[in-house]
Amino acid sequence: MPGKIIPVTSASHFETLLSSSTYTIVDFYADWCGPCKAIAPVFQTLAEKETKPGKLQFVKVDVDAQQEVAKKYGVSAMPTFLVIKSKSVIETIRGANPSALTAAVRKAASDTGAGGAGSTYFTSKGRTLGSASQPSQPVGEGAFAGLQRLMTGNGGLADMAVRFVALYFVSLFAFDSFKAAEESPYNIRARR
Repeated sequence: MPGKIIPVTSASHFETLLSSSTYTIVDFYADWCGPCKAIAPVFQTLAEKETKPGKLQFVKVDVDAQQEVAKKYGVSAMPTFLVIKSKSVIETIRGANPSALTAAVRKAASDTGAGGAGSTYFTSKGRTLGSASQPSQPVGEGAFAGLQRLMTGNGGLADMAVRFVALYFVSLFAFDSFKAAEESPYNIRARR
């Protein structure tokens, strides 16, 4: 059954569907709507890839046949996509915008994945515990990461070496070397 888009047949059917899944992605469309037809394959592909029974489902509401449902959710433009979580609308996408629709669906899908709603709280890289002899460091960084930042960072050793060489050449080929070095963009104490 994964990937099946459920057509809504009545307002009570829609309410039943909302109760049966944590997330419901709703496509409000009309048969006469060109943009609705253009984005329909994107919606179908997302349904095939992301449907998770009881967690994430995809439904279509024909606004002409289900005016009561469309009116309840204030749908006035087609297509309109709603991301509904536990009967509350958390995101609305108006118009045929494949990237916004895909992003909203993937966000909902990731929330239904590892750990549910609480999983968004712990998203940092973390740190390893240190001791008095070896301080804490970000996970995945080697022992020489601090030295690397010193060498390559703005104002680090490599930056100073580049500035020194640049100032040397600027002053070497100028008639007034002191003035040329002071006005050079490589001067650390340049005008601010």
